[in-house]
Amino acid sequence: MEESLNSTADPACFQEPPLAMDMIKQLDVFGTCLYAVLTFMSCVSLLLYLEWCVFIYKKMPYPKKTTLIWISGASPIIATMACFGMWIPRAVMFTDMVSNCYFAVVVYKVLVLLIEELGGSSIFLLRFSEKTFRINTGPCCCCCPCLPRVPVTRRLLFLLKLGALQYAILKTALSVLAVVLWTNGNFDLSDLEITGAAIWLNPFIGVLTIISLWPVAIVFMNTNSLLRSLSIVPKYAMYQLVLVLSQLQTSIINILALDGTIACVPPLSSQARGSMLSQQIMIVEMFIISLVSRCLYRRTYDTVPFESHDDEQKSKAVLQATLVEHDV
Repeated sequence: MEESLNSTADPACFQEPPLAMDMIKQLDVFGTCLYAVLTFMSCVSLLLYLEWCVFIYKKMPYPKKTTLIWISGASPIIATMACFGMWIPRAVMFTDMVSNCYFAVVVYKVLVLLIEELGGSSIFLLRFSEKTFRINTGPCCCCCPCLPRVPVTRRLLFLLKLGALQYAILKTALSVLAVVLWTNGNFDLSDLEITGAAIWLNPFIGVLTIISLWPVAIVFMNTNSLLRSLSIVPKYAMYQLVLVLSQLQTSIINILALDGTIACVPPLSSQARGSMLSQQIMIVEMFIISLVSRCLYRRTYDTVPFESHDDEQKSKAVLQATLVEHDV
């Protein structure tokens, strides 16, 4: 039965993704219009982001400006890489690597932003020096209410930053390794054998992702009540949405393509067509997120004021810490 299906299937269903020029020649009127609209969306996202960067660079103080530029660039960069992957199907491995590595840094930058919105590391420690943090949050320990609250110390802050930073470093290193193995023919998403590289790298990257999301969730769940005036909840929601769409959605589409649910349509095989659909959907989603994020981030505001203004010694400590943070 399988031999008869293979004999009737188009040979393109078993070949590599087509070259860019071959793909363009296959486009009909609808395909041309679709490519034009999606390319326009990605270009608009990128241009808005560049204007956004100029505004943040002029209006925001250091180091918050660099953090905001990194975070606000997540959706435009992913949309731009998806556009390249749409036009050049054989470059999807490289475009996905750039998007994933960039977002890995964004995960760490979100944690840094939460701390900077409260005045920086020194003021953060002063503000919560006599308090404890709840750590039974997702995605690791949301089902463990018995976990004790932990005191906020410099060591805890270091561990939280390290937990998010390891993903930015290791994800980039493993993504580069995956591309190197792919060029040598050793990395294939469809190869689920125990000897394949994909079956080892992808689950390990998934574990690193979960570990990195936990520190960000801990800080957010314990500080979001103080940052509501800065619209931190919708900002965090946009970050979570980019995470789900760029990581989980892409994985689901790839699994459907490997399973054969997404049919082969020459000149695209099932896997190549799944990647193409993922890139096209991603452009639309990231374009919408870019517009929403622009409304949330493109404004100036001050950090959250310290709570106890009556404590003279603590106020002086806050002032000194502020001077240190801004290298005055």
